[in-house]
Amino acid sequence: MTTPAREPQPSGPEYQDRVYRSPAGIVGGVLLLGIGGWLGIDAVVVGHGRTPWLALAGLLLAVPLVAAFTIRPAVYANEERLRIRNPFRVIVLPWSQVAVVRSNYTNEAVSNAGAKFQLWAIPVSLRGRKKAARRAARASAGGNTGGGAGGVIGGGLPGFSTGWRTTDLDAGDTLSSGDRSMADLRALHEGYRPEGSPSSEGTPGEVSVRWAWEVLGPVAAGAVVLVILLLAG
Repeated sequence: MTTPAREPQPSGPEYQDRVYRSPAGIVGGVLLLGIGGWLGIDAVVVGHGRTPWLALAGLLLAVPLVAAFTIRPAVYANEERLRIRNPFRVIVLPWSQVAVVRSNYTNEAVSNAGAKFQLWAIPVSLRGRKKAARRAARASAGGNTGGGAGGVIGGGLPGFSTGWRTTDLDAGDTLSSGDRSMADLRALHEGYRPEGSPSSEGTPGEVSVRWAWEVLGPVAAGAVVLVILLLAG
């Protein structure tokens, strides 16, 4: 007795995105939106004359801006490309077009053409680096003096060699959360092998930059309405 052959099941995405966001930014954005919404709605409900219209125009202007700089930023990465969602732009960078992913006072990706794209979703935390440096110093004092990302290198900043280049993901608590995310992105970048990618032949190799009109449109409308109301006052 033969059993019927099973039909192949549809598979998911060949490369699953890793998502990097700022929890502190999201929490701050939600709080700001909550406070602003409460004040704005109160002005609309109990305000007189032009106050409700000014409040509505202010909300139309402020809400997209606050969301754009706090909740919206995200970085999506997989084995083929890096997608950066910044407040006003969305940038798609195939790894073949990325020259370096680096950290200094900001985290950024640099294309082969020299264009720099800041990673808003992965902010640099000097406080987090200092805390990570103290943890690394305590680990070294306790006998964990191995090299690599476990030590304090480069002027007291943990886990980074000269030029902020490292792909050692075993640093654990000796790196701040933002620096761990950047180390992860460097590992994806340095591990990219176009000749070993099954879908590399059909993968677009160009850098794509798109303006976030879904943010810019409401902001511009709110600004225009607010200016008209103020001038007509």
